[in-house]
Amino acid sequence: MWTKRLVALMVLILAMIPLGACGEPETVEVTKEVIVEVTPVPPDKEAIIFSDLNWTSAQVQNRIAQYLVEKGYGYPTEVVFGATLPLFQGLRRGDSHVTMEIWLPNQDEAWLEAQAAGEVVSVGLSLGKDWQSAFVIPKYLQEQYPDLDSVEDLKDDKFKQLFATAETGGKARLVSCVIGWACEEVNAKQIEGYGLADHVHVVNPGDGAAANADLYGAYEKQEPWLGYQWGTNDPALVLDLVRLEEPEYSDECWFTTKACAYEDATILIAVHPELLTRAADVVEMLRAWSFDISTYQAVAAWQSENPEADANDAALWWLNSNADTWKSWVTPEAAAAISAALAANETPTGWPKE
Repeated sequence: MWTKRLVALMVLILAMIPLGACGEPETVEVTKEVIVEVTPVPPDKEAIIFSDLNWTSAQVQNRIAQYLVEKGYGYPTEVVFGATLPLFQGLRRGDSHVTMEIWLPNQDEAWLEAQAAGEVVSVGLSLGKDWQSAFVIPKYLQEQYPDLDSVEDLKDDKFKQLFATAETGGKARLVSCVIGWACEEVNAKQIEGYGLADHVHVVNPGDGAAANADLYGAYEKQEPWLGYQWGTNDPALVLDLVRLEEPEYSDECWFTTKACAYEDATILIAVHPELLTRAADVVEMLRAWSFDISTYQAVAAWQSENPEADANDAALWWLNSNADTWKSWVTPEAAAAISAALAANETPTGWPKE
């Protein structure tokens, strides 16, 4: 293409030089128009910013997606770290461009509002369906107390004392959602709806690591523990846990009192609408994404065996071990570039240093 343009340009220049410059006595006027086709040079690709939600499965998916986007499609990437609610508002404003885990029904109201306003677009499923509950106990505890099988049992003084600590004033200690996650508000409404406000003392951890450490610590000592978990959280994948019975989910209950169980979550991948045109190739890749719960279980098991590994390490391990899967998401050209980058032990510039 550039050779053709150069030849055409030389023809135009030569046609404009007086023939006398070549030793001819006369100047010949050029009347024939020479058209030079100039194709605009595409601008540098702008960075794609990922919402770096503060739990492991979302961060591992981010790192995998960042690798494919940078090494396969040539876009720089960045991350913005934070909790569910502020990061979702950032996605709506276009401060970030991709969120790999939108949890519904946790974010139903905000999601439906943003979708109606044309501020977000779902491009497919992430992980798939998953359970969650604020009323989870270790199985060893229910084996000791088989009558403890329902949220209503938490109103019984015997069971309240089982979970009470010096800081709870006789109430059962319940480790709820991380501050800033959508489930923080949902769980508070559930507790009110069940009439448990006078019976449980809610603890909201500062981050997911603190919440997990609380459960792991109790489990190791075989102590009573009550709190929020979900199916793809690391402890739920490696520990034996039991959900206390709750009234069955219904839309009427959920959109009023929330005095019922969570519906199994639908987990979506969402993008800001401008990405549909700016990076259509990346959106196409995300539409093909198929990172389900069983896939993530293998990652969680590997991380459990490699406790010093972070999300970056886990993403590299998965990419090197599952080429057939990620190659089905990308173009052949991108697959070749990604494979070469992995063989050279390259890492994306947009990965945070953990």
